[in-house]
Amino acid sequence: MRWYRPVMNTHGEIGEVQKASGWRGSREVWLAAARQALLETGLDAVKIQPLASRLNIARTSFYWFFKDRTALLDALLDDWEAKNTGAFVDACEAYAETITEGLLNLIAVFHDESLFEPRLDLAIRGWAQGAEAVTARVNAADERRLAAIRGMFERFGYAPDDADVRARTVYLVQIGYIAMQVQESRAARMARVPGYVAIYAGRPPTASEMARFHGRLKYRPRDEEGGDGPLTTASHAPAAS
Repeated sequence: MRWYRPVMNTHGEIGEVQKASGWRGSREVWLAAARQALLETGLDAVKIQPLASRLNIARTSFYWFFKDRTALLDALLDDWEAKNTGAFVDACEAYAETITEGLLNLIAVFHDESLFEPRLDLAIRGWAQGAEAVTARVNAADERRLAAIRGMFERFGYAPDDADVRARTVYLVQIGYIAMQVQESRAARMARVPGYVAIYAGRPPTASEMARFHGRLKYRPRDEEGGDGPLTTASHAPAAS
């Protein structure tokens, strides 16, 4: 029997894109299928036989890589923490000459789903509502993310209490975006970035910092700012809630 490595096509479905020899698949193949089932349908879809059918692999091959379904679910949580929480920590620890540059490093993560998957975060939080152990892991991940953002502010001289409030402001806004499943154009969201940074840091990013941010995300704003002074944020600041 041949197995197929599942990858998402343009419709978000797992397609038979790459063939390989062997009949068991691999740990990564099973994990990718489980993660896609979780995103598409929810936790009830993450079961061995449906996944085997999805992959066109014998059900028994699952046990070469996982002891049971519980082990697979644990691996899903590990994968989520490594990717989504890891992206937060890496961004906060990345080189930055100013706090505004540091915040742009972090905000860039929210705009790049190869680094941070909002849908995966939402799915894990939904799963946690009915599982105490998963809730504990989500809470621990939230604390780790907050600690990373707080540490970044403290590194740039903010007092601990101030750094804590600013970190919570940054993080809770982003989690709010995910929980509310906010739909907005990329241009609208990008236009708000300088205003968010100004609120989070107490000062706006410079034009050159924004240019590097846009370049990293391969984004070309319609109206480019010139010079290296602070950007005007009046038209970009988010409305007060």
